[in-house]
Amino acid sequence: MGEGQLIVSSNVPGRGVAPACPAGALLVAGLDVEWSRNHRVAGGNVPFSYAVAWLVLPGGGARLDAVPVRYFCVHVREAGRTQDLVASAGRVLATVLARASLVAGHQFGSDLAALARVSARPVSGVEAARTAWRRRSLARPGLPRIMDTCYDADHVLGCRSRRLADICRDLGLHASRPELRDASRAVLRRQSVQAAGTAAREKVMVLNLRHALCTALVAAYAAELGRWPGALDINRLLADRLNGAFGWLADPAFAGPPGKG
Repeated sequence: MGEGQLIVSSNVPGRGVAPACPAGALLVAGLDVEWSRNHRVAGGNVPFSYAVAWLVLPGGGARLDAVPVRYFCVHVREAGRTQDLVASAGRVLATVLARASLVAGHQFGSDLAALARVSARPVSGVEAARTAWRRRSLARPGLPRIMDTCYDADHVLGCRSRRLADICRDLGLHASRPELRDASRAVLRRQSVQAAGTAAREKVMVLNLRHALCTALVAAYAAELGRWPGALDINRLLADRLNGAFGWLADPAFAGPPGKG
């Protein structure tokens, strides 16, 4: 797992960005960007990891707990490689917009803005995604549907909160974050961009991927493309489907009692 100045992990066949879409199937893409948050300092919001989770749906009414899950994750190898990450995200976003039937993010506009703000120059894939997000209420024949699960899933929710964790809980998705039991999110982020931060980097990538997968599932549910029976344990789903892609998934702490948040 690793390429140039970026750490890349993918279970898409051929280590590609997007899986093949069989005839009659739909691709749902959930995206999430991890970025350090410091609103008091100009340029303090710095992206360092992003993930795309793909659901390959056979059609409407799918059992979402049983469909194939593919993913593509990228993390900077070290601090200071932000431009490499943004360029990579631009290429991946262009592919996602070209291949997916439904593209979703949670507070998607903020994630895309974080990428755009730190870029030395406009990145076409990022700008195309931002335009699609702003125009997501418009029907666009031949283009994917865009959904922001923070704002566009009200019709299926019984909770007032629009935090992703609360939305998941409301819909029966168990999505605990054991990565945060022993370290805060800020500490984990700092550790993950250090040379010796392999363990922290894996935890951040799994955290990133969990958010992307939850977003894809919520979007598919809200778009009436499928359901899951009863409660669905996202950590168990990741451990079962990713086949050891990250050592953290095999750690007994990963599927243990719920952590913070």
